[in-house]
Amino acid sequence: MAEAARETGRTFKMPHTLVIVGSLIVFVLVLSWLLPSGTYQTVEKAGRQVTVPGTYQQVEKIWLGPQWLVVAPFRGFLDGALIIGFLLAIGGAFSVIQATGTIEFAIRKITAALASRPFLEKLVIPVLMAVFSLAGSVFGMSEEVIPFIVICIPLALSLGYDSIVGVAIPFLGAAAGFGAAFFNPFTVGIAQGLVGLPLYSGLGYRVATWFVTTGVMIAWVMVYAARVKRRPEISPVFDIDQARDRNAFEGSGAVEPWTSRRILVLSLFVGAMGVLVWGILKKQWFIEEIGALFLAMGLVMGIVAGLKSNAIATAFVAGAKDMVNVALIIACGRALLIIAKEAKVLDTILFHSSGLISHLPGIVAAQVMFLVQCVINFFIHSGTAQAALTMPIMAPLADLVGLTRQTMVYAYQLCELVNPILPTSAVTMGVLGMAKIPWEKWARWFLPLMLTLMALAFLLLVPPVLTHWGPF
Repeated sequence: MAEAARETGRTFKMPHTLVIVGSLIVFVLVLSWLLPSGTYQTVEKAGRQVTVPGTYQQVEKIWLGPQWLVVAPFRGFLDGALIIGFLLAIGGAFSVIQATGTIEFAIRKITAALASRPFLEKLVIPVLMAVFSLAGSVFGMSEEVIPFIVICIPLALSLGYDSIVGVAIPFLGAAAGFGAAFFNPFTVGIAQGLVGLPLYSGLGYRVATWFVTTGVMIAWVMVYAARVKRRPEISPVFDIDQARDRNAFEGSGAVEPWTSRRILVLSLFVGAMGVLVWGILKKQWFIEEIGALFLAMGLVMGIVAGLKSNAIATAFVAGAKDMVNVALIIACGRALLIIAKEAKVLDTILFHSSGLISHLPGIVAAQVMFLVQCVINFFIHSGTAQAALTMPIMAPLADLVGLTRQTMVYAYQLCELVNPILPTSAVTMGVLGMAKIPWEKWARWFLPLMLTLMALAFLLLVPPVLTHWGPF
């Protein structure tokens, strides 16, 4: 019996995200039958409708039939068409960029250059983690770190560290940038668009906190790396690394030379990032313009890299295909809001939720929102999908409790800092599988860092609340 229980535990798998979201649609529809219908009065501010606190009143009950289980997701596609189209285009474009191999080649060259110069050894961890953090912040690097595990582990071992350091360099570097992003179109861009904020507003504070968060992550890994180098036996993966075949990971060096084609492709990428910053800051670009830029960047880089037209098309379709799951989740996420609005129970939910949170000090309310997003993140790992699910609910709730929407979006994005410990995350398990590190060993090592990052998130939410950060 015990053996059967253990076997069952080994084979248990989290339901697919669509199953979770689909179940939520059923739950919200049933909830709409149980809750009274009600509405708040709204007023227009800066071209958007804002809920007026204290004006909630019940109205005649509205009943929705079971057909809304399929009607609402279909309407969700129409409601989220702009965002879905943006994701398909940007997913395809980045797939083409990845197919050129230029970004990976550039990081391999940086790694090899640092490893070949002992006096630069102390720069390996901060430089590479900063590069990955910048990638996570600018274009949402996440799953893309997995191939770099086979580069960074042998590098870390060759420098006298352990494989945890090799994993932390790309994985936690990108995680720091993703959680404290300032340009990530998949989190900050989508979330701000969903709640009506000017795209990438609040950039100054986000950049400042990116430096803080990335610095904390780098410092933690460097202190640990120095301890392991002095006493290798304290490593949680000491036995694993002792038995590890040091030649099992290939590609730790970059022996291929730079070519004019690769230099040009990399220059185009850097130039496009500059155009992105200019367009956002000077021309107030929104999703259409940014999506068009990424689409053009991917296609041009593919052509310059020498990819055949069929290869570009294949890579683009593959990248867009990877976004279909997120598109479906967005549609279903919008369906939750559609059902709640059609049944007029959304304002009822907000009324009772605000009643609970409104008694909390503003700083604590923001921190509670952060914790709620952390819990949701356990089930919904896509930052974009989580934004689609939570922003329409959290935005009016923030209005009602006196927090700015900018602060609410910031609380949402900071929850990504807990992702590296989640066993339900495909990225986390993919990284650990590539590194051959058991999750429980990684989790014990990462837990103190995660608690530190959560405490840091609490502190970073204080200034936005005190200064009423954001346009609204």
